[in-house]
Amino acid sequence: MVETSKKRGRSPGLSVKLFAMIIFVIMVVEVVIFLPSLANARTNWLDDRLRVGAVAVRVLDAVPENMDLPADLADRLLETAGAIAIASRREGQSQLIERTDAPMPTSAVTADMRNRDPFTLVLGALDTLFNGDDRILRIVGRTAEDSENLIEILMPEAPLRASLLIYARNVFILSLIVALVPAIAIYLFLNRVLIRPIQRITSNIISFRDAPENASLIILPSGRRDEIGVAETELAAMESDLFSMLRQRRHLADLGLAVAKINHDLRNTLTSAQLLSDQVATLDDPQVQRLAPRLVNTLDKAIGFAQSVLDYGRQSAKPPRPQPVDLRALVSEACFDGGLAGHPGITFNNNVPDEVTIFVDPDQMARVLLNLIKNAREALEASQQEDPAPEISVDYRQNGDWFHISVSDNGPGLAPRAKENLFVAFQGSARAGGTGLGLAIARELTEAHGGELSFVEREVGTQFDIALPRTKRIG
Repeated sequence: MVETSKKRGRSPGLSVKLFAMIIFVIMVVEVVIFLPSLANARTNWLDDRLRVGAVAVRVLDAVPENMDLPADLADRLLETAGAIAIASRREGQSQLIERTDAPMPTSAVTADMRNRDPFTLVLGALDTLFNGDDRILRIVGRTAEDSENLIEILMPEAPLRASLLIYARNVFILSLIVALVPAIAIYLFLNRVLIRPIQRITSNIISFRDAPENASLIILPSGRRDEIGVAETELAAMESDLFSMLRQRRHLADLGLAVAKINHDLRNTLTSAQLLSDQVATLDDPQVQRLAPRLVNTLDKAIGFAQSVLDYGRQSAKPPRPQPVDLRALVSEACFDGGLAGHPGITFNNNVPDEVTIFVDPDQMARVLLNLIKNAREALEASQQEDPAPEISVDYRQNGDWFHISVSDNGPGLAPRAKENLFVAFQGSARAGGTGLGLAIARELTEAHGGELSFVEREVGTQFDIALPRTKRIG
């Protein structure tokens, strides 16, 4: 992660990308504006040449019909217009002025100024700009002063191209200045209101990630009321919650370690007390004989509580290792471990059909069944009812891609208060003196298999349903 951050740091930052984007967008707009303006500059240049040609034609018209235009005057007129030849057509009559010292070209590119289509003018300007270095240009058009006279001018295209290059250079320099000024202004504005706050947030996230236990790294909101301000406020709240959660988790871990040590020593002490109580129970004193069972029962509960806390603390987070398991045999084993095998007062019914194989972790699923069966046995033993006869049943059924294992009893059921925190450790016990860890552990193990442990409401007794997917994949 650190190497990735360094690599990202060497790439162009958001501010550089933003500035480049602004310049690019403005230059694109300038190009869109530049093309029509370039075409307009070429049109104006050609119109000027047509007007010069019209002047030369008027000079030609002033010469008497029985006289020719002097050669030196014709050359000066053509030199002034920068042309090789100028022709005029009016009412079926043609007039031509050509240079005496230059041969007539055999080919030329026509620029018909009678066609003022914008697309054609833009293409003509681009063609002149890129290809008009050594070509001959034939300009055809009329002037506004003499719309009846069609004028044709033959001239080199190089002067027009040179003029367009100067125009393009000037426009480019002006466009660059026009682009830079607003780009810098926009950049400075966005850098102040957007880029710097984002960089501050990003830097804070990186710093806090490296040391989330350092409360001084929690970002201080700037007080802005826009989206950046909301992001700063929410980030500060999230970092504060994370800092508190990590500190609380550290305290709980330290507290859990201390409780485990205390609980271990307490269990050893209670075991010693239990041995002493067994010796006291052998005395012949009637009062001792009356109080000894209660003492032994109390010590058994205390030892059981200490043992359950230690078991919960040692609960591993290892994922299940599923394998094919004979469900009926697994239930029978849980029945034996749960103290129901040969129980004098409780009937156990294993209603799982033979040869039912499920794909689970045998040790973890055996623990789930053991907790549920043991809870049912303890509930029935604590109950004073005699009719109907106490019994515990384990049933199995399939439903589509799921199979269900139900553990039920016909005891007094759960109290409403016990149902509220049924699967919460140290709060979900249904009997006095219980820890509630059995159901919490059973639910964790079931969910680790991709299943669900749920309490089923019924009129008589208690029922828990284990739903597990039939697929072999865990998760």
